[in-house]
Amino acid sequence: MNLGIDIDDTIANTYDVLLKYLQEYTRDDIVIDREKANRDILAQMYHTNFRNGGDKQDKEFLNRYYEKTVLKVETKIDAVESIKKLKEEGNQIFLITARFPSNKFNIEELTKDWLKKYGIQYDKLILNSENKVITAKEHCIDIFVDDNIKNCTDMAKAGIKTYIMDSNVNKDFKDENIERVYSWSQLYQKIEDYKKSKK
Repeated sequence: MNLGIDIDDTIANTYDVLLKYLQEYTRDDIVIDREKANRDILAQMYHTNFRNGGDKQDKEFLNRYYEKTVLKVETKIDAVESIKKLKEEGNQIFLITARFPSNKFNIEELTKDWLKKYGIQYDKLILNSENKVITAKEHCIDIFVDDNIKNCTDMAKAGIKTYIMDSNVNKDFKDENIERVYSWSQLYQKIEDYKKSKK
């Protein structure tokens, strides 16, 4: 099967790193509950889509921390091993990410270096995917995994089996057509069960 997998907050713990950087970025603000405020700010950034840069403050934040975040993130527990098993079983792995170009660094080079560092196996890396449904259809994706609500909703509407990776930003989202997974070991088993059901 062809598996389409997002990177940030699906394979990588990006939210956690961004939250720490947001703490640093807003440290001079007078806020009663800084952690909650930063979670809310970060959730808003996610929903407005990082690629568009949001408002002036969002753009400044991304300008300062985008490269650092890409370099700093670590993989989610069992992600590397699960992807390796899926690859060894003959699945094609397409990493489909909205990571967008920067005039400060080469996002493709940094992402490939990061994937190599953690030994993440894949067949194709697709960056700057503005419309993941179009990308998925171009590559005949059978199963799609992402943390982004809109991407998952659009993919499910397009008839592609979709799993949403649980995150702080999507925890309240519910859709009977989209299965929520809480870990890579659970996702691996769900994919195995789905493949058996299609035989």
